[in-house]
This record gives sequence, structure tokens and C-alpha cells, in this order.
Amino acid sequence: MASFSMEDFVGTGCLQKLLPKLLDDGWDDVPTLKIMNSEDMIALNMTQTQKDALEIRSYLHDRALMQYADKLEASGNCLAELLNLSTSDLSAQFAMKRGHIARFMDRTSHCEPDPMPQSFSLSARKPTVPPSRTMSKTTQSITRPKLQTMSTRSTIAYDATIEQSIADFKIKDGYVFKGIVASLPDEPRACGCVQPPPIVDDVAPYPSIENISVQKLTPEYKIGMERLVKSKAPPMRASDLWRDKPSLLLCIRRPGCIMCRAEAHKLYSKKPIFDALGINLLAVLHEHIESEVRDFWPRYWGGVVLLDKNMDFFKALGGGSLLKDKFISGFLFNPRARANYKRAKAMGIEQNFRGEGEIKGGLFIVGKGRTGVAYQFIERNFGDWAPLSEIIEICTRLKNQQGDSEDSIASRDYE
Repeated sequence: MASFSMEDFVGTGCLQKLLPKLLDDGWDDVPTLKIMNSEDMIALNMTQTQKDALEIRSYLHDRALMQYADKLEASGNCLAELLNLSTSDLSAQFAMKRGHIARFMDRTSHCEPDPMPQSFSLSARKPTVPPSRTMSKTTQSITRPKLQTMSTRSTIAYDATIEQSIADFKIKDGYVFKGIVASLPDEPRACGCVQPPPIVDDVAPYPSIENISVQKLTPEYKIGMERLVKSKAPPMRASDLWRDKPSLLLCIRRPGCIMCRAEAHKLYSKKPIFDALGINLLAVLHEHIESEVRDFWPRYWGGVVLLDKNMDFFKALGGGSLLKDKFISGFLFNPRARANYKRAKAMGIEQNFRGEGEIKGGLFIVGKGRTGVAYQFIERNFGDWAPLSEIIEICTRLKNQQGDSEDSIASRDYE
């Protein structure tokens, strides 16, 4: 799986000398750099060689083929020319393995479109069209355009639609969200002889999470910064994390787990979307093994990493108790967990078995201030991921609700 380190992404080629300029202009993380369009390239006075290099590296990053980036860039060919080479040429000139050639030549399977909310268009740096502020008062099925990125030179456009049913919530004073608790279905284990652990039906009440003590292990990744927080950061209240803007908290079962790494990588790759929606991206660990944090950040996750030493977020996912499962009953006897493992394995992700791996994780989306938990996903089976379409939809509604609230306040002040 391709790393989110900017130094790894630009390599030793012609983009390396651009790093200071990219940092000054705000192109300081890989997901944002990959959506740069032709106008942005012109503004940076990029040469055609640099434009070609960025296009090649973005294409390879999507397909976890960055080990060939320096060689392909040094060839002097643009991406279109490289894609027209024969299998034998790719093998002879770049020592590309046969399986990697198939992945390289497949122009569609690894370019999964991003599910985007209605009327939300994302350009290279910010939304060109603000999200719709139309909110329904009932649960409904909504058709959403998909975001498709086929080239860093082209404008990101919509291609298809998805349907997603979302429960309604409304912002008021204090704890307000009805919220959504989501989990994937469980399948019979060992012919029904093994029962899955029970899961909660209601989101965690706000008082159960606002005073959780967390410690920052890493900052948000930017070019050239220190890999870890140098001095031990003091504990902080969790409510400080979403005091000024909504936050997404990904509770990681184990940072060396192949399925946890795959989920984190998939989620962080959509960082430009979350930036446009005003969402903080935070990963939460329940144990601190420094070598594991170094391996995890920023390769698989470039957002802030927090330590929840008392496992309070993980307890909140289980309604006050930790959700745990055994390797034999929860993985070997669970066909869905094994399928999740195969999905992550196919992404080419490395793994290890250091640390506690039986405490299940999940995901929270918490509204700004004291508005509460808008969405809570529970890792019912090892390796379950929260559907990205649901996450984007909830985050969009948070942004829309906040915009409506600000408009209402401005209107009252004007009157």
C-alpha cells in the first residue's frame, strides 16, 4: 500500500525541488496534492516534466505501485505513453512483475469513485459549489453523484449515482442528535454454535465521551515535520477536539493489523473531501507502542493520532463495556471476518501481530461543541469498515446544519 509520506510520494525525481514551494502554497499532504488540476499547476509554474511526473505518481499511488515511480518518471514518457507500452516492454524496461503489470494496465478497477453528497463539487483546493442546504425531516433515500478522478490534470466530475438512506437529526441546544448506530450484519459461526457478541442500539450519550482523557501522539502530517510529538503531550479533554469543528474519530483495534491499516488508509485518502466539509480526522489507539505508531503514521494515516489509555472511547462503542472477540470464534469461525482479511490482503498491505488485537474498534462522528454523536459505527466483525457513503453523507449534513444555524444567527442580528 502506497505511503502518505510526501517525501516517499515525490521520490528523488523532478518534483523533489518543488517541495518548498508546495509547502508554502498549502500542498502539504499527499491526498491534497493528488487532486491538483491544470490551473493549479500553471499557478505553481510547473514544467511539463513535473506535470507528467505528478500524473504518473498519482496513478501509481492509487494502485500501490510506487516502487516503480522513479523508474517510470526517469523514462521521460508521460502516463498515456507508458500505458501504451506492451507487457514485454514494461517487464524489460522497468522490471515490472507480471501481476503488477496487470494492475498498472487496468485503468478502472483501482480508481474507485468517491461517494459525494448532492450538489457538492470538489475542485483541487475547495468546493466550487457549496453543498445543498436542503434537509429532510424524515428518513429518506437520497441519490448522490459519485466523484471520479481519472487524471490529476482534469477537473473532478460526477459520473454515477448511489442511494443511501440516512436517519434525520437536528441541531438544538445541548445533546441533540438522534444519531445513527451502524454495523454490518453478522453471519452464523460454526453452524450457529458460536454466538456473536451483542451490540448496542443507541449512540453513546454525549456525557459519556466529553470528559474522556486523551493524549496526542502525533500531529497532523505536513511536509518535513517530526514523525512523533517530541515531548510527552499533556492529557486533554476529548471535548476540546470538537470544540470548534466536527470531528471524525477512527478507533483503531490495533495499528499493526492489516484490516485496521487498510481502513485507515482508505479513509485518509479522502482527506480533501473532509477538509472541504470542515471535519477533523483523528485516529484513536488504546495502547501506545512507539514502534507501531511510527509504522502507522504517516504511511497509513496522516491525521492526528491520539492515545485513549483508559479505553473510554472503545467502551462507549460497546455501551459502557469493551467489545471483545477471540481469534478462533471471531475470526476463524467467522466467514465475514475472513472475507474482510482477504479484502485488506488484496490491497498489498503489510502487517504484524504486536499488541492487543481482541478489543474491537469503530468510528464516531461528533458534532461541533456539545451537539453530540451524529454517527457511531461498530466493528461487529473483525475488519468491518464504516461505509464511506454514510460517512460523507453525515459529514455533509453536519456542514449544512452548521451553515443553516449561522445564517439564522446572521439574519437575527441583521433584523
